[in-house]
Amino acid sequence: MPRILTLSLISLTIVSGCAVSNSATDTGGSSPQSYQQDVDPFPVYDESGERLPFPFLGGFNAPRPQFVDIDDDGDPDLFVQENTDDLKYFEFQKEGDEFPLTWQTNKFQDLDIGEWFRFVDMDQDGDYDLLTEQPYSYIRYYRNEGTSQEPDFKLAADSLRDVNGEPIFSDRQNIPNVTDIDADGKLDLFIGRLEGTLTRYESVGRDENEIPQFELVTEFFEGIEIVKQFGTLHGANTMAFMDIDRDGDQDIFWGDFFEPSVLLLENTGDPANPEFQGEPRPFPPNDPVQTSGYNAPTLTDWGNDGDMDLFLGVLGGAYNANQTLGNNFYFYEQKSNGDFELQTRKFLNTIDVGNESIPATGDIDGDGDLDLLLANKIDPGPRNSSIVYIFENRGTQREPEFHQSGILDLPDDYHYAPTLADLNGDGLDDLLLGRWRGEVAYYQNTGDGFELVGETLLELPRGSNAVPELADLDGDGDMDLLLGQSGGGIAYFRNEGNAEEPDFKLVEDAFPGIEVRHRSTPALYDADGDGDLDLFLGSKVEGILFFRNTGDAGNPEFTEERSPFSFTVTQFVAPHFADLDGDGVAEFISGNKEGGIIYYEQ
Repeated sequence: MPRILTLSLISLTIVSGCAVSNSATDTGGSSPQSYQQDVDPFPVYDESGERLPFPFLGGFNAPRPQFVDIDDDGDPDLFVQENTDDLKYFEFQKEGDEFPLTWQTNKFQDLDIGEWFRFVDMDQDGDYDLLTEQPYSYIRYYRNEGTSQEPDFKLAADSLRDVNGEPIFSDRQNIPNVTDIDADGKLDLFIGRLEGTLTRYESVGRDENEIPQFELVTEFFEGIEIVKQFGTLHGANTMAFMDIDRDGDQDIFWGDFFEPSVLLLENTGDPANPEFQGEPRPFPPNDPVQTSGYNAPTLTDWGNDGDMDLFLGVLGGAYNANQTLGNNFYFYEQKSNGDFELQTRKFLNTIDVGNESIPATGDIDGDGDLDLLLANKIDPGPRNSSIVYIFENRGTQREPEFHQSGILDLPDDYHYAPTLADLNGDGLDDLLLGRWRGEVAYYQNTGDGFELVGETLLELPRGSNAVPELADLDGDGDMDLLLGQSGGGIAYFRNEGNAEEPDFKLVEDAFPGIEVRHRSTPALYDADGDGDLDLFLGSKVEGILFFRNTGDAGNPEFTEERSPFSFTVTQFVAPHFADLDGDGVAEFISGNKEGGIIYYEQ
C-alpha cells in the first residue's frame, strides 16, 4: 500500500471554532446606535510597507478555502471557512494592479455549514449547489433554487442518504469531495476516513424529493491507504480533484493531519477507468509544501493564464501547529515549465499576530492621533513569548494610516494584555501590561519609548491572566482600573492617588456576579449616552456580555442586560472602543482567537 513515513505521533483534535452574535435591542436610555463591519476602513501597512487589502478581516488559524465561479461571470470567486457555521465570501471584481477580490460577507447567505463546505453541482442543472457538515458528521445538502448568476441556497436535506435510506456518515474532521471519477455522467462522492482509506459512493438517481441518492461502491478505493510509519498514524484529511497533468482524468490532492506536505495521487488510468496504484508524492515535485500539516488544497487558474495554480489553507496538524498560526494561506503559481513557485504564505493579507490577540489604543508618540498596540498569546515564530506589536498612526487624527513599526522590547512572558492612558499627567499615554501569572507592570511613556516603572504595580487577588482596562469609574478625574481574569470575574482597583501619581487600591468584592465563564476581558464605554460608563465583558466562548451602569458617573453599579449593539465575534473576544478617526464617535474593535482584529463603525 502507498505509505508516507514520519516519526511523530499526536492525538487528533477537530479544527473548529464558533461565532457568536451579540444582537441589538432597545434597553432604555438613548436609542441604540447602529454598527456596521468594515474590513478596510483606512490604510494599514505591514512591516515591509505593503498595504493590507483586508486589515480588519480578523485573522486566520485554520482557513478552509474553495475557489468557485459562484456568479457565473467567468472568474474565480473565493470562499473561506475559519469558524463553525461561518463562510467568508470574496467576489472577484477587478483586474489590474489592485487585489481583485472584494470582501462581501463573513456569513454567506446566513447558511449553517457546520465544520466544512463544498460547492458542487449536485443536481447537474448547471449551477452550484452546496454540501456542508450536518452536526454531527453527516452531509447536509443545500439546493440552489436561484440561478447560476444569482444563487439562492435552500436546505433540501439534512443528510445525503444511501439507497437504503440510511444517512451517509462523514467524520466531521474529514472534508469530503465530489467528482465524476469515471466520466460516466454520475457523480461520485468520496469520503476520507480516519484510517487513511478512501470510501467511494456513486449516484444512482434521486428520491421523490429530487435529492440525489448514493450507493456504496467501495470502502477501500483503489487500495489507497495514507498511513505513516509502522502503519499506525493516519488522521483527519481533506482532498481536491484536478487533472493536473492534463491527460484527461482526475488526479487527487490529499492533505492529512500527519502529512506536512500535500500528496499527489496520480491517476494513471484513463477518464473511464481510473487507476491509482503509484506511490503518493509530495507536491509540488520541484518544491514540496512543508507546513505544520493538515493542508486543505484548492486549485484554480489564478491570473487566467491557462494553467492551474495551487492554494492551500493550513489547518494545523502534527508538526507544531503554532508555527503556522499567522502564515497559513499558501499560494503556489504554476509556471510555464510546469514548476510551481511559492508566491505568499498570506494570500488574504490581514492583521494577524498568531492567536488570542488583545488590542489597545493611545497616543504613544505625542502627535495627537491614536496609535495601536496588538498583543498575542505567543509568537508564532521561534520566540517562546507573547509579543506586543506596534502600529504607528502616520496619518492624521481624522484620516488615520497605520504602519506596523516593530514590537515593544519586553521580557519573555505569556499572554501580554496592554492598555494605554496618561497616568502621570504629562500628555503622553503610558502603558499598563497584564500578564498570565496575574501581575500588571507599569511603563511610563518617555516620548522616546516606554520605561519600566514597576514590574508588579499590582496583581490579581486570585486567579491568573490579568487583562487591564483604565477609565475614570468614580468621576474624580483620574484613572481607575478593572482587571479581567482567567476565572471570568473582574477585580476593581480604585485610584486613591491622583492624575499625576496613581495609587491603585483593591476594592474587595466590588462587583459580585459580574462575570463570564472563562477569560474575562473588560471594555468600558458609555453605550446609552447617560454620562456614565457601561461594561462590555469579552469571554472565551460566550461572546460579549453587556452590563449597563445603573449607578451614576461617581458610583458605578452594573446590571446584565442584552447588548444594545450587534457584533459578530468568535472566541477569546477582547473588546475595545476608541475614536480612531477623530469624528467624536467611538469605533468598536476586538481581538480574537484567530489573532486579528475585527472593526465596526457607527
